[in-house]
Amino acid sequence: MDHVSTLCSSDTSEEPQICDGPSVEDGLVDAFGDLAALPVEVGERRPTCLRCRRPQKVCLCPFLPPRPLEVSTCLYVVQHPAEESRVLRTVPLLAACLPQGKCNVIVGRRFSEEKHPDLAAVCRDSKTLILYPGPKAQNLEELLQYQEVGSEKHNVILIDGTWSQAKNMFLKNNMFHLPKQVQLNRTLSSQYVIRTQPSNICLSTLECAAIALSIIERNDEIQEVLLRPLRALCSFQLQHGAQVHHSKEHLLKNGMYDKPMPKNKRKIKRMEKLVTDHNICPR
Repeated sequence: MDHVSTLCSSDTSEEPQICDGPSVEDGLVDAFGDLAALPVEVGERRPTCLRCRRPQKVCLCPFLPPRPLEVSTCLYVVQHPAEESRVLRTVPLLAACLPQGKCNVIVGRRFSEEKHPDLAAVCRDSKTLILYPGPKAQNLEELLQYQEVGSEKHNVILIDGTWSQAKNMFLKNNMFHLPKQVQLNRTLSSQYVIRTQPSNICLSTLECAAIALSIIERNDEIQEVLLRPLRALCSFQLQHGAQVHHSKEHLLKNGMYDKPMPKNKRKIKRMEKLVTDHNICPR
């Protein structure tokens, strides 16, 4: 029998002695040495386009503007960390359409003056708007209707995450309550059909930015240019097996919601609102 170590007893000594033989440590060293000698398999990542951040085989650059759009507005996208790992994100497409410095992405859940002094300064700026609907929000078009084009260079803050993540980020960061709160009045059903939205009037971050920029810059062509890569993304995914994702509102109204209903009373009331309230947008 092979032994790692052998405990022996001598006739002339009461104390046990360790007999010569390979030690436990030597065995571990040998084992790790064998592992170290194995060839290392390096997972090859698909080459990524530096502009649209998509795999090169499904690059969306042909659908992006040949040159970045000329805009005076600065966007600040505060992004939940979970969005970074999502494959089908819209923010990289938004950034690819705009000049450098016009689409700034700040990742995090909590934001403070100490850790984010630059963002805090933007929030305190009187020209900054935060796009988040609610009873205190003013319609963006009404706010700007008497303002001359280019008279003020606005900053716009958008919250990027799922609807519940965006709500938590807005409520738990006092910094985001400093800018003037605005919402969109234009009716537009989301074209981001490969991701489920809570209601028919909820839009992706790119869609919100596209509408807001077209209003502020007084240029409807901006909306068309920004939505072009989003439509191409959805079309490609649908051609390769993805399915159209109807909103929860649509599924509930048409008896198509096949998931178990929540037991939490607050969630049940929220889902009832999706069916009865046409003015709700959770984000």
